[in-house]
Amino acid sequence: MRILILAVGSQGDVAPYTGLGARLREAGHGVAVAAAERFAPQVLAAGLEFRVLPGDPRSAAATEKGRRWQGGAGGAMSIGRYLSMLAEESRELNDGMLAAARQGADLLLLSGSALLGYQIAEGMGIPSMGVFLQSILPTGAVPPLATAGRSLGRLGNRAVSELTGVAIGRLFDATTTELRRKVGLPPKRPAELRREWAERRWPVLHGFSPSVVPRPSDWREGMEVTGFWWPHVDPAWTPPRRLTDFLAAGPPPVYVGFGSRNPGDSARLNEVVRTALRMAGVRGVVQAGWADLSIEDSDVITIGEAPHEWLFPRTAAVVHHCGAGTTAAGLRAGVPTVGVPVITDQPFWAARVASLGAGPKPVPYRKLTARRLAEAIRLALAEPAHGRRARELAGRIAVEDGAGRALAAIDRLPARTT
Repeated sequence: MRILILAVGSQGDVAPYTGLGARLREAGHGVAVAAAERFAPQVLAAGLEFRVLPGDPRSAAATEKGRRWQGGAGGAMSIGRYLSMLAEESRELNDGMLAAARQGADLLLLSGSALLGYQIAEGMGIPSMGVFLQSILPTGAVPPLATAGRSLGRLGNRAVSELTGVAIGRLFDATTTELRRKVGLPPKRPAELRREWAERRWPVLHGFSPSVVPRPSDWREGMEVTGFWWPHVDPAWTPPRRLTDFLAAGPPPVYVGFGSRNPGDSARLNEVVRTALRMAGVRGVVQAGWADLSIEDSDVITIGEAPHEWLFPRTAAVVHHCGAGTTAAGLRAGVPTVGVPVITDQPFWAARVASLGAGPKPVPYRKLTARRLAEAIRLALAEPAHGRRARELAGRIAVEDGAGRALAAIDRLPARTT
């Protein structure tokens, strides 16, 4: 079967699909990933076909609007700004997804930001499936992303989730109608689409661990939590000598990185991180990332890309923005996490890690100071329960096979829609 994964977003929104795609390819499927051009090397390194989607998430994050989005306010405001940016680009993105699908596909797998691909699959008469990295569909059991990880109780959680879905549908109503026309389908209101998903039991796989977010009991049939999908790692990758020498020269350091976030204040962030590591009395490995961090000291080095699968188990704790993929990697490594959430789903994951006991209370980016970060690092390392709980979760995650469960669900799908 020819499978096309539509992966819209930044590094953390694409990387897990390289691992999932590699597992599908090993099972005999032909797999392509459609994503922004900058991710072509990662996709190709996993042995997958690459199909380009328009846009560059790093350039978009560096614009004035992108900087406002990353200004440090999580929850509804951050999600609203992100969706507004996505809606502005949706016509071009829809054309790109349609062009990618027309290159050949028997099944479309849709990331959370590629949901409009459902219309493309319907128009082409082929199956589709959601492959989400976050819980974004209505439930009372999980705090909605719009509340930044704060639970409003079962009724409140579900109400906010449903209202968010209505707002998103309205935001994309015009481009949804336009896309449906292009693929030969009549207009359909967002509420009708949501009912259709439920009636058809449209399948949605969630690539996170049930040990971290259990499957909600109020989800309908067809919605599964499989376990994490791990990014493909080139087996030929070797760490730079400078990094291995640093790791060998002293006790395990604390990792600090902010992934694909580019809030535009790298000078301040560098000074905060440098001072916090010194105040906490720890060594540090800082990953430059899109925030352009750069700190060099006798007990701190800055590195470029390095697989978290390799690096994180060699650290004493990890400090990061709590994107879905980085959060998963920290929990997999069995070391405490200090969350510094910035935008969209990051406050949810940061709150989740703390509620599970695998790290101290997060420090929101908008409140980040050297003193607060240093105190959080000290708590992560000094409180034995954080390390113990992180190791317990790592043990449970280690026996899960998220990609394998996803493969089994995909293989159960009918060949074509009816």
